[in-house]
Amino acid sequence: MAAHRRWKMRQGNTDGLSPEMRRAYEDARRAYELAEAVRARRLELGLTQTEVARRAGIPQPSLSRIEGGGGTPTIATLDRLAEALGLTFIARFEAM
Repeated sequence: MAAHRRWKMRQGNTDGLSPEMRRAYEDARRAYELAEAVRARRLELGLTQTEVARRAGIPQPSLSRIEGGGGTPTIATLDRLAEALGLTFIARFEAM
């Protein structure tokens, strides 16, 4: 959660950061975006964490960590989570 707080404080400003800190910032940003997307969809469907976790076949504390911007979910977990939320998980690489 500390990484999330640092990310929120910077609000997109990565000027002057070392490459390592810029990478940490980007990692925190991605985790936060994933957390917000999962939580928003769960609430949109009116589901509890327990119900989504059961549907996805993952422990509820794991879902809580994901929604909190923590943990490192596997692609398989993200795929199961997307299915539990009525979504399709798509991973892609894009040119920088």
